[in-house]
Amino acid sequence: MSDKRETLGFQTEVRQLLQLMIHSLYSNKEIFLRELISNASDAADKLRFEALANPELLADDTDLGISIEVDKEARTLSVVDNGIGMSRDELIDNLGTIAKSGTAEFLQQMTGDKKHDAHLIGQFGVGFYSAFIVADKVSVETRRAGLGVDAAVRWESAGEGEFTIENIEREDRGTRVTLHLKEDESEFAESFRIESLIRKYSDHIGFPVSLTAIGEEDAETKVVNSATALWTRSRSDVTEDEYKEFYKHLSHDFTDPLTWSHNRVEGKREYTSLLYIPGAAPFDMWNREVPRGLKLYVQRVFIMDDAEQFLPLYLRFVKGVVDSSDLPLNISRELLQQNPDLAAMRGALTRRVLDMLKKVAGDKDSYQKFWGEFGQVLKEGFVEDHANKDKLAKLLRFATTHNGNDTQDQSLDDYLQRAKEGQEKIYYILAENYATAVASPHIEQLRSRGIEVLLLTDRIDAWLTDSLTEFEGKALVDVAREALHIPEEGDEKAQDKLNDEHKSLLEKIQGALSERVEAVNVSRRLVDSPACVVASDQDLNPQVRRMLEASGQELPDSKPILEINVEHPLMTRLSGEADDGRFGALSNIVLDHALLAEGSQLANPAEYVRRMNDFLLNSGDGADSESS
Repeated sequence: MSDKRETLGFQTEVRQLLQLMIHSLYSNKEIFLRELISNASDAADKLRFEALANPELLADDTDLGISIEVDKEARTLSVVDNGIGMSRDELIDNLGTIAKSGTAEFLQQMTGDKKHDAHLIGQFGVGFYSAFIVADKVSVETRRAGLGVDAAVRWESAGEGEFTIENIEREDRGTRVTLHLKEDESEFAESFRIESLIRKYSDHIGFPVSLTAIGEEDAETKVVNSATALWTRSRSDVTEDEYKEFYKHLSHDFTDPLTWSHNRVEGKREYTSLLYIPGAAPFDMWNREVPRGLKLYVQRVFIMDDAEQFLPLYLRFVKGVVDSSDLPLNISRELLQQNPDLAAMRGALTRRVLDMLKKVAGDKDSYQKFWGEFGQVLKEGFVEDHANKDKLAKLLRFATTHNGNDTQDQSLDDYLQRAKEGQEKIYYILAENYATAVASPHIEQLRSRGIEVLLLTDRIDAWLTDSLTEFEGKALVDVAREALHIPEEGDEKAQDKLNDEHKSLLEKIQGALSERVEAVNVSRRLVDSPACVVASDQDLNPQVRRMLEASGQELPDSKPILEINVEHPLMTRLSGEADDGRFGALSNIVLDHALLAEGSQLANPAEYVRRMNDFLLNSGDGADSESS
């Protein structure tokens, strides 16, 4: 390893983030101290964990803590910890690049709106760089635990595109971060100002945070925070502001959580949990590969940051801490997966989160905010968590034909309360978007009878309805399926009777469309439209088919069923058309329009355009002959 001083360039994304952070967070610049203390706390946690397997790392310095030193004359502020420290390579990786996945997506979401961008920066977990909001130079001196004094390293930067790094000698393990404050930021070298910030943002830190004012008369080092892990305290002793600040420490989110639950379980299994529902979705929520989970402690000893085993993946947005008295201290990810108590804890924590959401749902405005952020990911639970399907069903929200807009704010309970007397089914339609759903021919008969229809337009809804087949004893029915039973519309024999009455027309249309449709029936679901296409009960839903085909999957050929409205003037004209060529062209146009109304793409758009052009050019002749 080279001992010489090197000058290296920041990764491009770091340079962009530095500029964004300095401008986006300036109005809330004091949070830099919270972020630096939080990093120091993490370093102490990690050392304590590694020392379980290697006690020599602690050597004679077993009391872990964090020191803040302010020097008013020198205009500096230092955050010092005796935690795990960093090697030269770790320092370059952690402070010169951003290894976290999703960097490009993160930068694309930056808007220039300071409040919005501050929220994203917090989610991304790059709090160290907030130091440059108040400092024109930052120096980091560090030595990793277990390495010799000559393995210490100094990193230094003015935050303008490059940094220097060099080996130094350092007796103590851990890290010292020194901020050389800008001229107009000297308030952060005042001991009383820093003491108030420590109490405000970091009182919950589980290690002592001491403050020393260098050069002040009668200055003494004193511990400022309570130094008690917040989740170990009684709920009655923790204020709402303390809960919010702990969430921000835990998540590096700069906004308040939507709600939280602090609970201690005693008996056969003993553990404490503190769970938070964020107020906004993380920018990378849809990346299912990103590490996420609860922060795990065993008997207050930090074990891991992202213990994903305690909650199912569809609750990946939940933040929090689990502190167990039962799991072995030498725990690893493999042991976690095999530990017999884990499944019971996972089940209990999952139910607790769902109960938290049920409570939030009591406030319509708050729950609407939650649903807008996390509704689609919550729907994944119907595929992943059959045991809690009933609880999840109560939490669903939909747009429907009742509310007259695309807001997803109606529950299944709301639907049933408005259901018609004797209505035994819950009706829904799957569509690409709200406009297609609300204008669909499939729901015309239901709407004319005042029967409400759920309008499902999220991509995951096709899988949701595969798992959610009934609610409160009422079957959920896809209105675009062949065997649709509409109240007061009779049974299958009524359908057979209708088909027999119009057998000649149906057979003629079937002959014209034999290569494109499976069958042609008289529709009992149409009112204003001339035709619609439906899927057989054995076939894939058209939306699912399109998604699977778009992903590259090969599927067997499938033909839709065409239903016609024999009362529609277009069908009257079709039935009176004697010219077989014109009859075939018009039948194909009717089918094309039905497919377009459903949201499908035509297999041969050019052929459709040709047919329409011919029909429009010749429609005058047909009209004249009819009138004569």
